Amino acid sequence: MAGQVLAEAEGVREDPGGFDLLAPDGTGYRVDVTGGVFSPDNPLLAEYVAGRRVVAFIGPTVDRLHGERLRGYLEARLEPGSWSVHTIATGERNKSLTSVEEVCATAKAAGLDRHGVMLAVGGGIVADIVGFAASMYARGIRYIKVNTSLVGQVDVGVGVKTGVNALHTKNMFGAYHPAHASLNDPALLDTLPAREIRCGLAEIVKMAVILDGELFRTLERHPDAFLRTRPGARADGTGPGGTGAGGGDVETYIIRTSMRLMMEELCPNLREHDLARLVDFGHTFSPVIETAGGHRLAHGEAVAVDMALSAHLARLLGLTDAETCERIVALLERIGLPVYDPETCTPGLMTQALRASWQRRGRKLHLVVPTALGKAAFVDELEDVPAGTLRAALDALAARATRSTREVRRDG
Repeated sequence: MAGQVLAEAEGVREDPGGFDLLAPDGTGYRVDVTGGVFSPDNPLLAEYVAGRRVVAFIGPTVDRLHGERLRGYLEARLEPGSWSVHTIATGERNKSLTSVEEVCATAKAAGLDRHGVMLAVGGGIVADIVGFAASMYARGIRYIKVNTSLVGQVDVGVGVKTGVNALHTKNMFGAYHPAHASLNDPALLDTLPAREIRCGLAEIVKMAVILDGELFRTLERHPDAFLRTRPGARADGTGPGGTGAGGGDVETYIIRTSMRLMMEELCPNLREHDLARLVDFGHTFSPVIETAGGHRLAHGEAVAVDMALSAHLARLLGLTDAETCERIVALLERIGLPVYDPETCTPGLMTQALRASWQRRGRKLHLVVPTALGKAAFVDELEDVPAGTLRAALDALAARATRSTREVRRDG
């Protein structure tokens, strides 16, 4: 039955239709991988709703691309008058308590009761806003995620965190609130802009660097994954080159491996009682890179810069070799991600980022650095990252950016 977690023991179990997780604290949930999620012939979403009132929230762009099919599905599968669809503003600037309050007000006006369901259709920002709203509305109600972005499918869609930005800090307010269902249709990725695909690939590179050398080598062979066959693809994924419900073999391997790795890493520490987390690779410097830059860089781009900087720190601290550092940074560049941002990659701001992470993580730095491809370690103390070492890492990235600019000008 939809919604039933099949795992009989703690851990993550994979099957053709998705993944089941059962955490040591007893929290269990399922992440589904399905095709034609909005096809009236697919009963999955309707089964999860199970006769409850539904208030759906969708971003403007996703509404333009998939809104008609979403409404058609709800009309075909649910009782008349039991559902409504509402657009909400997206973008990091709208990831706020104000947006959460607006979602709650909309739900109340639509008559959503404690047995109802909030439905989030979109990328990570929509899922974070609606999930946080659901955690507070009537002291907590069910919500369902239909993840339409690559970041959503491999990251936000497989975890239990919700949150919004506040007090000039990324994800300052939030809650651990597992979704009632998390539905992922790879065909939805065919409509994403290239920039959003690359941002999702940044999160996949993160998992490869810290946990899976073979996944990393696959990305090296296919840095254009999810971008190779986009011309001609239709919104339903069935056009020429579309990944469709199952995706190409490479893309299917990449996305399912990333989802499984993330869930396996989250499972023993689902509510982050242990603040030393490997999945925080790329997430020490990136919050300041994002906020100090006025969100000029997208989240995945800031994570890429963070990973490049962390790789150079690992090299300078003697925790990894020069070849590993070079391969990590070179892969990010080949994907088309930035590895340096002159406006925010300053010793002052990056020192501020270290101190903010140290404070947020219980006065331990827990900086994740690669030691080899597929392996990582923690640098736990602030004093273990001397100012001179941080400056040298930034200088190395700045010099690399200068060389790249000269080469582009020469080739042009």
